[in-house]
Order: sequence, then C-alpha cells, then structure tokens
Amino acid sequence: MNTTDYIVNAILVLLVVRQARGSRLSLSNLVLPVVLVSATAVYYLREVPTAGNDLVLELVLAGAGVVLGVFCGLTTRLWRGADGVYAKAGPAAAAFWVFGMAFRMGFVFADEHGAGDAIAGFSRTHEITSAQAWVAAFVLMALSEAVARLVVIRYRGYRLSSSTTANHSVTA
Repeated sequence: MNTTDYIVNAILVLLVVRQARGSRLSLSNLVLPVVLVSATAVYYLREVPTAGNDLVLELVLAGAGVVLGVFCGLTTRLWRGADGVYAKAGPAAAAFWVFGMAFRMGFVFADEHGAGDAIAGFSRTHEITSAQAWVAAFVLMALSEAVARLVVIRYRGYRLSSSTTANHSVTA
C-alpha cells in the first residue's frame, strides 16, 4: 500500500468517527459516505473483469459488503428529536464497518508481506484471472457496504419519522 492508499483508508475510517458522534439525518450525511466511497471506486476501479470466476468473486465480496452494511445499519441507534431523526453508530455498528475495512486492508497487507504466492495459487485454482478482479471485488464490497448501511438507516429513519409515537427511540 502506498501513502494514497493509507490516506483513502483513513478517510473511510473517519466516517465511522463521524457516525459515532451522532447527527440528524440530512442530505449531506446521506450523500457524503456515498461520494467518498464512489471517489474511492473511481480511483481504484479501472475495470470489472468477468472472465473465469472473477464475477463470482466480485459478487461474493459485494454480497459480504451488503451483509456488513445491513448489520451496521441495524445496529445504529435512531431516535426522533424535535427537528428530525437522529442516528448514532454505536460500538456494534462501528465494529461492522471497521471489520470490512480491516478485512480489505488485511488482504492487501498479507499480499504485500508474504501471502502473495498463496493468493496467486488460490486465484489459479479458482480461476480468478487477474489482480484487477480482486481490486474490483474489494471496491464493490466497500461500495455495497456503504450503500446498504445508508439504505437501512434511511428506511428505519423514514419509519421512525412516520410513526405516531412522539420521542420514540429505535435501538437495535
């Protein structure tokens, strides 16, 4: 990993810190994570290979991102305030987000520190045709995690704001 990779990952981790502080659900906190992860995708994603089992790898890791994002969204505390719905990521929500980040960073670290031959062997055995397939799979995982989390939180926020019970709190 180079300096840019560390900076990109630090920014994505800072999203967790921002979410752990808690804030009112607004357009900016809907758009910001998607914009940041999308910018990351543009930076890393040159192509999405589909030869061999590349597409299977990409779909599996994107699916894992969806699962992590849904769990993150379900374990985020939501409550209704006087001026709208608020969300705050607690320890479990942060753990799901950080787990996804650590998994991706750990893979790259392992690749660069001795596991490259094992990854290449796994790739040959399972017909993963290129390193770009791994890059695409991990970028799709991050993007699907962020989008799934936002969809779950927004849906829960919508349900909370449309409920008739005042100051009702939804906690996972």
